[in-house]
Amino acid sequence: MKIGTKILILLLTLNFLSCKGIAQETETKKPTTEIDFSDTEKSSIPKPIGIINDYGQIFTESQRTELSKILYDYDIETTRQIVVVTVDNIKPYNDIQKFATDLGQTWGVGTAEKNNGLTIVVCNPCRQIGIATGTGTGTELILTDEVCKKVIDEKIIPEFKNGEFYSGIKKGVIELIEKWK
Repeated sequence: MKIGTKILILLLTLNFLSCKGIAQETETKKPTTEIDFSDTEKSSIPKPIGIINDYGQIFTESQRTELSKILYDYDIETTRQIVVVTVDNIKPYNDIQKFATDLGQTWGVGTAEKNNGLTIVVCNPCRQIGIATGTGTGTELILTDEVCKKVIDEKIIPEFKNGEFYSGIKKGVIELIEKWK
């Protein structure tokens, strides 16, 4: 064998052995994915588009306009903010009340120092409605869970049963405004 061939074989052998040695020294790590579920629910909350957020499309344009005027006028008069949201589902939530509370907090409904926000959420396909109030010395002390439940049961649900979603929400909003003055 010629010397050039022997050198080539030697270099290839050394190259092969050096690769094998490196491969044996290198620790193979499996890729892992860490998932943080702490914000999964909150990430499903839609972005606000105004004081009326009709994602479930249950209101006509004129109904949205009329309800917006009622809510904006009340906000200007009292600095209290009421937001109405309609959705087609509340997933990954199971509890519409928790969804409404998280939505109100995420959006910053009302002012933080006064805790004067109220969030009304309707999920028509789910057949659920929730009213979330600000906490502390604000809304929650006047519009208690009992008061909100009574408004839902006596003003909103009877209209919903007749298919009158706008009328139910409007009557509920007007009743809440009266109790909150």
